[in-house]
Amino acid sequence: MSTILNSKRRRFVLEGSIWKVVLSISLPLAIYNTFNHLFSFLDTMMAAHISSDVVSAVAYLSQIKTMIVAVGAGLAVAGGIIIARFYGAGDSKNVKKYVNTVLFLAIGIGVLLLVVLLPFARPILRLANTPEELINVGTSYFIVEILTIVTIFINNVYIAIEKAKGNTKIILKLNMLVILVKLILTALFVYVFNYGITMMAVATLIAHTLLTVIGLYNMMTTVGEFRLSYRSIDLSKETVMPIITLASPIFFEKFSFSFGKVIVNSMSAFYGSMVVGALGVSNNIAGIITSTANGFQDGEAAIISQNLGNNNIDRAIDAFKKTLYITIGLGIFGLVVTVFFMDQMIGIFVSGDQEFAKVIKGILSYEIYALVTLTVSSAVMGLLYGFGYTRLTLVINFLRLFAFRIPTLYIMQNFTNLGSESVGVAMMVSNAMVGVTSLIVGFVVIHKLKREGKKAYVSLVADN
Repeated sequence: MSTILNSKRRRFVLEGSIWKVVLSISLPLAIYNTFNHLFSFLDTMMAAHISSDVVSAVAYLSQIKTMIVAVGAGLAVAGGIIIARFYGAGDSKNVKKYVNTVLFLAIGIGVLLLVVLLPFARPILRLANTPEELINVGTSYFIVEILTIVTIFINNVYIAIEKAKGNTKIILKLNMLVILVKLILTALFVYVFNYGITMMAVATLIAHTLLTVIGLYNMMTTVGEFRLSYRSIDLSKETVMPIITLASPIFFEKFSFSFGKVIVNSMSAFYGSMVVGALGVSNNIAGIITSTANGFQDGEAAIISQNLGNNNIDRAIDAFKKTLYITIGLGIFGLVVTVFFMDQMIGIFVSGDQEFAKVIKGILSYEIYALVTLTVSSAVMGLLYGFGYTRLTLVINFLRLFAFRIPTLYIMQNFTNLGSESVGVAMMVSNAMVGVTSLIVGFVVIHKLKREGKKAYVSLVADN
């Protein structure tokens, strides 16, 4: 316990200026998320060098992969929340137990998914209603992406552990290294050797594997509660159930969200496979700002979790308020920049294909007007994750797609003649509505917390 209690970083998160804490913890994660977003951004840009069909394949298949990776993402987020609570409480024994148990579960589930999914790559793509031309282009790409899943599971847990400690600068440094490796390899494969889409996935696999090796090495050589220890793995019901209780809603949230996006991609193919690629490009451009806001969301959740472990409820709420101010500013900045430089941003992806550029602009011109509400939603999600309200995050994201986006797109397709721009309208409506919904939920939760105190937030083992 003494190693935790003597941590300057922990004392800073629990006692330092809240503005400094939010910026110090969240800013590296925001930069990290921005560069992490560049994985798909760069893939799309370099895929455009090959063909617009490849752009569409990358956009479509990435959502199917994200849907599968949701299992590990839920596990990592839940594990990070629990570890941060124990860390804030100064409970060394439980920190070590949950660090090793969560990592073991991530590796085990990742390997199991690998064994189950690899033999059925093509049937899975057909089950997801992937257009046949994209299956022909991208099956090998998808197989390599499945191989990447195990490394992603491990990396997500390692990153969650570093977030729980508040050690976000190392995440930024490692991700910069991974991005650099990814960039160099992809450029080499695409521009120098003229390889196809499959080698783009190989570049991603190599980059993620590098982070896995470094992360496991750091955990094997560290001293104290965060060191790897087989003896600290505890698969008892008392240890595993809190992880499952928190992780299940997060998994279903991320899975259903990605599944919904697969449905949207499938509906977008109604206008032709080029529109699927255009939607992917539009999402990538708008996602630069939202991924940055999500970095602040991740930092906010870690700050709130640590402070709850130390019974600092008012300080936890203050962390949300500061994050909300920052994310609103990000949304406004992103909207202004995208409006003024839209053509230049689109030009990066189209390789002179003016028809493709026109379709992208028709979607993006609508989508960007909900940037501010999306960044507001990021701050609220950080609040809900930190306080353990993972079921509410599931409900909000479920509504975003299945109540706001898909029905809107269906109405636009069947009762208007707007064409492919209908996809942009559906994005705008759903993203605006989810922002408003999130804000209402956030204010209700805060009111409940102020009225009921500790009784109002979701208790974990750390609070018993």
